[in-house]
Amino acid sequence: MHRRGAILLRHPGRIADSSISDSRLLTVNSRLRFLVIIVKTQSRFTFLLILGLASAGLSAAAPSNASSAPWVSLFDGQSLAGWKVRCLPADADKTFWTVRDGAILCDSLGRKDHQYVWLMHDSEWADFELELEFQPFRTSPGNTGVQIRSRYDASPSAPNGGWLDGPQIDIHPPAPFRTGLIYDETRTEKRWIHPSLPSSKIEPRPTAEGFTFRYAEDGGGWNRLRIVARGASITTELNGATTAIFDGAGILDNDAHRKLGVGLRGQIALQLHVRDELKVRYRAIRVRAVP
Repeated sequence: MHRRGAILLRHPGRIADSSISDSRLLTVNSRLRFLVIIVKTQSRFTFLLILGLASAGLSAAAPSNASSAPWVSLFDGQSLAGWKVRCLPADADKTFWTVRDGAILCDSLGRKDHQYVWLMHDSEWADFELELEFQPFRTSPGNTGVQIRSRYDASPSAPNGGWLDGPQIDIHPPAPFRTGLIYDETRTEKRWIHPSLPSSKIEPRPTAEGFTFRYAEDGGGWNRLRIVARGASITTELNGATTAIFDGAGILDNDAHRKLGVGLRGQIALQLHVRDELKVRYRAIRVRAVP
């Protein structure tokens, strides 16, 4: 798809007496994008070649240099092999994370007496593309999310005596507009970083064009979440709609994040929010390195 544009980008040599001096992707909205190619001729005449691109063929988060690395499955569909529950000792004997019907299930309905409880994968990733599916329930008033590039600190100096520092891509069934936005759980931030807000408080805001959020009660209700982390940037997509394009330079790579070893590299975890009654399922979790 878009072969002409791809050839021009990969082979930016000469076209007759002309040469391509620059190219860039111009996004108007989630469904309308243009590839703008700046062409200079030997006669010093400069013109623009503009190619319209269908959103199904090109994503702002996946340019033509998309990763060719193999996918690594993080969930085998049968067990929590490779995953560990991270929580305070008082919650260690409470079973919130299980596997049922080929999916990871978090169920704390009717059980609010708990602190944060994370399900963390053993592997570490720096620059990566992560895809997963999640299924929320209308009967669940709780919050969850996907923490990336994070690390758990069980030392006495950690907040609450145990804390998972790192950025989180939010999933919030009671208010779906938050899903795909980025909250930084790092102890020195504890605030929304996309959008940039001073605290955990956030008011309802417009969603991206094409935004959809499905519940289990709606004929299955699986949602596809895609996260691309490269350097200090994070891009998120929900069911194909771009929900965040975040440049975290100065935040994810600042001294506090580097000291904690988070923000640019770390582990992936699923979150059960403190004192929340939550029911959510995850499946088809896979990740691969990106250049």
